[in-house]
Formats: sequence, C-alpha cells, structure tokens
Amino acid sequence: MYCKKISVRNFRNISEAEVTFSEGVNILLGENAQGKTNLLEAIFYPSVGRSFRGAHTPEMIRFGESFAEIDLNFRDAKRDHEIKVRMFRDKQRQIEKNGIKMEKLSDIVGSFRAVLFCPEHLSMIKDGPSQRRSYMDMAISRMAPMYIHSLQKYNYLLHQRNALLKSAYADRSTFDATIELWSEQLAQEAAFISEMRLKFIRRVSGYVAECFSEMTGERERPTVVFDGSSGQPEEEYLDREKTKEKYYALLTSFYDREISAGATLWGIHKDDLDIRLNGKSARIYGSQGQQRSLALALKLAEGEICREEFGDYPVFLFDDVLSELDGTRREYLLHKIKDKQVILTSCEPSLLSEISDVRRIIVSDGVYMASAEK
Repeated sequence: MYCKKISVRNFRNISEAEVTFSEGVNILLGENAQGKTNLLEAIFYPSVGRSFRGAHTPEMIRFGESFAEIDLNFRDAKRDHEIKVRMFRDKQRQIEKNGIKMEKLSDIVGSFRAVLFCPEHLSMIKDGPSQRRSYMDMAISRMAPMYIHSLQKYNYLLHQRNALLKSAYADRSTFDATIELWSEQLAQEAAFISEMRLKFIRRVSGYVAECFSEMTGERERPTVVFDGSSGQPEEEYLDREKTKEKYYALLTSFYDREISAGATLWGIHKDDLDIRLNGKSARIYGSQGQQRSLALALKLAEGEICREEFGDYPVFLFDDVLSELDGTRREYLLHKIKDKQVILTSCEPSLLSEISDVRRIIVSDGVYMASAEK
C-alpha cells in the first residue's frame, strides 16, 4: 500500500496544498511549527478516523474558516482509492470513499492503513497503560472493522453506566432498576474486545522479540503479554461467554465500591500489556535504551502484522523520531524502512544520509515544495 497524493484545505495552518509522494522514502523538511506534523496528521486521519494528537474537529479547522477538507489518494494491492473528509464547525463531517458517501468515519477505518510513530510513543513502555491500550486499539481497528464498532459501543455504555453510578445517591430507585442491564451490555462488549486484544498481542510478541534481537544484539528476550482486567487466566479470554460471565459477576457484585468511586472499576478500560525482559518488568527495570528499543519494536511489529493480514505493508509515518533515537537504533530503523513507503518529518536532512533515493519536500508556513535534491 502506498499514499500517492494528498490535497488539503483549511487544515491547521495549511490554507491549500497538494502533495505527491514517491513509493519509497519521503521526508518533510523544515523548521519547527511550519506544518510538517500537520500534514502527517491529515494523512493519518482517514486511517483511524481521528487525530493522533487528540484534537477535536474545531481545533483542526484553520482559524477564521468554517470547514477543512482532506482528499487522500492511495493504492492497495488491488486498485486505486480516494477518501474525502470534510469537517465543519457547526455540523457533522461528510465522508466519501471512491465517490460513495459514508455514514460515519468508522466506515472507512481500515481502508487506508498507516502506522504512526512519534516521540510520545518512545515512552510507551514506561508511561501509564492508556498509551498501550491506544496502541492496541489503533492497530486492531485497522484490521477488524467490527472492533472499532464494539469499542465505540463500549465507551458509550461505560459513559452511561458511570453517570448512573454518580447519580445513585440521589436516585437509588433508577440505579437499582437499570444497573444490571447496563452491566450486562458492558460485559458483552468487554468479552469481544478482550478476545481481540489477546489474539493481537500473541501475534505481536514474536515480532517484538525478533526486532529487539536484531536491533540490540543483546541476549535479553522480551515478552509481551496481554494483562486483562478481569483477572482471568489468559486462555480464558478466548472463551467469549466465560469472559462475559466473569465481567458481569464483577460488575454486579461491588456496587457500593463503584458508587463511592463514581466510576466503573472493572472493564477493558483497565487493560494493560505486561512487557518484560528476561522475566523482569521492562517498565521498572529496563534502561531508557531498552525501553525505546521495545517501543520501536512494537510499532514495527504493528506493520508486520498488517503485511501478514493484507499482503502488503502499511504506510509508515514517522514524526521527528530520528532525532530522538541514538545512532544504533536510527541505523536499524533506516535499514528496516528501505523497501516500504515512509513519510517522515525532520529538521535535520543529514539524518537520512544513509539512504540514497529520498523524495525531499520543503515545508514553510503551510506550503510544500518538492526539492530537486535526492
């Protein structure tokens, strides 16, 4: 898969731009705050249906404008495709795929597959579990459209159940009449999501071990294990009905604790990954270099599973990552991306000196100009 062209209007600091890409390595070169990351954000948006910076729609629309537009042209193993997204300040987004209107953004997730790696991901190992859940959710959503629908439903149910818990003191009768219904529905979605997460992480673990070994030449063997919040043995997450029963039992047995907390205390929103080196927690005992190697291995593993699933690699997007890596890890990454389409941002063109054929795009104040220099 590769991104052929993107046209953008009124997105962040970009008034209007059309940028074409080669099938190999493309670098967006420019000083900070010129629009390099903004273009990556626009490219990645159709892949997952949201901003990787956590931005809401009004934040992505250029100041003083009423709408923004992304028009992405890409090719997969079979044919060319086009995805258009128009965002508005005061109404619903409009989405088209190959000229056909889509009802919602989740309908296009997985059509264009891209793996994003940014400096924040380098702390994925040592930071809290929310980053690791986000890693799982973005990766699985691109491969299984039903997953994102289930995740959206789960988040809606969780919001409703939390509201019910917070109002329980004031309105106990409504709480008693409806809490079991919300709990049952939440447990059902949690069982599906848990199963999908476990299956994905089992596939990831082997690739992470391979990448880590190649990158570091060290003897430590990493393992990545799904750490589900229900407390079940790992194998039981493959039995969806059993997982549903376990979550339902937890969600209907400790009301007083949840009412006191004003929040749901069990569910997939508490899941994590247990990442270890030679049996020891990488988060606690891993050096900064080891943690960064593991984070990089997780992102590369995401790309390998996409290739395994669909027969071709996704587009790799790297936002100012090369400058954050030491020489060994940078050399390894550049070696791994040579046969893939990569779009990356940098202020330092010398970091790509090892790659002979690079399409350079100069970025200045939201304007993108291809350079004749290779």
